[in-house]
Amino acid sequence: MRALVARRLDGPEAIELIETDVPEPAAGQVRIKVAAAAVNPVDVAVSTGVLVEFGLTAPREQFGLGWDVAGTVDAVGPGTQARTKDAVIGVADLLAQTLKTHAEYVVLDADAVVRAPEGLDLTRASTFGLNGLTALQAVKALPGETVLVTGAAGGVGGYAVELAKHAGQTVIASAAARDEELVRRLGADHFIDRNEDLAAAVRRITPAGVDGVVDAAVVGIAAQEAVRNGGRHVHLQGGPRPPQLRGITVEQLFVHTNRDDLEELKRLVEAGVISTRVAETYHLDEAANAYKRLAAGGVRGRLVLVP
Repeated sequence: MRALVARRLDGPEAIELIETDVPEPAAGQVRIKVAAAAVNPVDVAVSTGVLVEFGLTAPREQFGLGWDVAGTVDAVGPGTQARTKDAVIGVADLLAQTLKTHAEYVVLDADAVVRAPEGLDLTRASTFGLNGLTALQAVKALPGETVLVTGAAGGVGGYAVELAKHAGQTVIASAAARDEELVRRLGADHFIDRNEDLAAAVRRITPAGVDGVVDAAVVGIAAQEAVRNGGRHVHLQGGPRPPQLRGITVEQLFVHTNRDDLEELKRLVEAGVISTRVAETYHLDEAANAYKRLAAGGVRGRLVLVP
């Protein structure tokens, strides 16, 4: 089979499409014939070696690429409760893998896979797993009435806006000025241009500060300054952890895949709470172009690879 890997860690130009054996599922695992696999910023980060530099994974000769996947179950390991030919989605959350979802086949733990949403084509179904899980786990960590979301036009930020609004919270969203219409359509009650003084702008809306922030843009302390005393700051892995000032709890979040959250996400997609946005599709042998486009910034929606 063909699979996309990173060996030299010199960025999108250096990723390689290799020929390798089709992987076999072990006990508790399923093999998926890939129909579509979204490209995420973490994939670009792996290809550049940033995650090794941050100490999030040890160096190795080869990194598999791809976290999101949609496809059909092709084989199951011993004792696995799954059916072949089922349409499924999954998330590969382990960094230390030599082969991942940007391939023709992928093996995942059965708990990282659920049935695909009813009525959704597999290309769109490949776009929400990683970002939706991250946003869901972030919003769940933020009790309170008011939430600030930075990077609100991006994958995680956009889902955080939708999920917080669905939870009944008042959402203040920060993004580029050109994205205001999109962010308001996702459900934001208030919009702040990311070039403004974030804390000052938030406190004009709610003088004491928000109850919590989902810092999807990894702004850091500038986002925390918008939080009330004793509030919560969900810091997404990818930058230095900010200090805990004024009694604020800093929750450092690295997404973890589990069946319950994936099932909940699927139901939210089926109910129309979570949107799916495909920016463009690329064939697997055009993957470097998709990676370079994502690295350049400004993509709204997901770029998707199809074998």
